[in-house]
Amino acid sequence: MITCQRCNTENLTNSQYCDECGLLLSSIAMQTKKSSEKPDDVVVVKMPHARLVMERGRAAGKEFLLHDDEIQIGRWDADGGIFPDVDLDTDDPEAKVSRRHACIVRRRDQYTIEDLGSTNGTFINRGRRLMPGDRHDLRDGDEIIVGKTFLRFFMIK
Repeated sequence: MITCQRCNTENLTNSQYCDECGLLLSSIAMQTKKSSEKPDDVVVVKMPHARLVMERGRAAGKEFLLHDDEIQIGRWDADGGIFPDVDLDTDDPEAKVSRRHACIVRRRDQYTIEDLGSTNGTFINRGRRLMPGDRHDLRDGDEIIVGKTFLRFFMIK
């Protein structure tokens, strides 16, 4: 569990935001807390290597920290067993983002994005729509549009 530094609410280990107060649970501010304080209960948290920032709408400014080398973008669906790393379910009321929409992959210090066969497409810097399976190199500051959701990609140095 991760304890929020602001309100002391215990959140699931992989949570990015506090369920109670909405505070970004950055890896620097994370504090793990279990009922037993044995060393086996320590959770190792990877430092983020990149981030996605929502550009428009009521969630503008919301950040998704990217910790893993492969990041799934989509909408959460418990019945279908789909739990994307970047969950846009609450930020996409019109459901324009597919459940399995796109994937960002990091190999060394190079990032690529791939459309996973989404219904409404993936676009980079307002260019042509990526065809399913097409990979596009990402650069720091690139705009990513999934469905009608505008995101900005930033590398953390």
